[in-house]
Amino acid sequence: MFTGLVQALGQLQHLGSDQLKVTCSAPPILQDLALGDSIAVDGVCLTVETILAQGFIASASPETLKRSTLGKVLDQGIVNLEASLRVGSKIGGHFVTGHVDGIGQLEAASRTENAWEISFTANSSVARYIVSKGSIAVNGISLTVADCSAAGDWFKAAVIPVTYADTNLQYLQPGDRVNLEGDVLGKYVEKFVRLGPNSAQNGSTPITNVSMGFLAEHGYL
Repeated sequence: MFTGLVQALGQLQHLGSDQLKVTCSAPPILQDLALGDSIAVDGVCLTVETILAQGFIASASPETLKRSTLGKVLDQGIVNLEASLRVGSKIGGHFVTGHVDGIGQLEAASRTENAWEISFTANSSVARYIVSKGSIAVNGISLTVADCSAAGDWFKAAVIPVTYADTNLQYLQPGDRVNLEGDVLGKYVEKFVRLGPNSAQNGSTPITNVSMGFLAEHGYL
């Protein structure tokens, strides 16, 4: 589990069909790194298999490479890094699982007086979880949706300068692809709405009153 607050930038290198080497010069994220630890690399949860002096090696399954941009990042490409959340730590972003829902594309980025306004397109696998003022992870960065289309296949976020400068958003060009993960809370809501009274399992009380109107009334939409 992660929070979407990037702690460092690293460089990615492909070692073989599924092995990835990540180098990083930021000591805090590496100083207590242990074998088996989870690290989000551009929003993708990977397990540390080998620890290096300035980085680590992890494996990515064919499914992970297919569903994310990691298989398409060029050697020495810049990636966002975040260590997994520890019990008792502050949560400054939102709950991010590190399981990418789909790939999006940068449409445009423009500097305003106090922020960067960045817009993206999203495929259908993640678009349904995108709502105005909701949370979205872009390359592992927790962002708030400032505006979006009704279908969620286009959205815009306002990014403060420090976030823009400390992440690989600064290197993206229009047309570049990004990893997207929808808010996990939206996925549970979707399931409850879809199953309704048939969601009772193992003798539990069935859910009968959850509807889109109910959710909107109680501040979930």
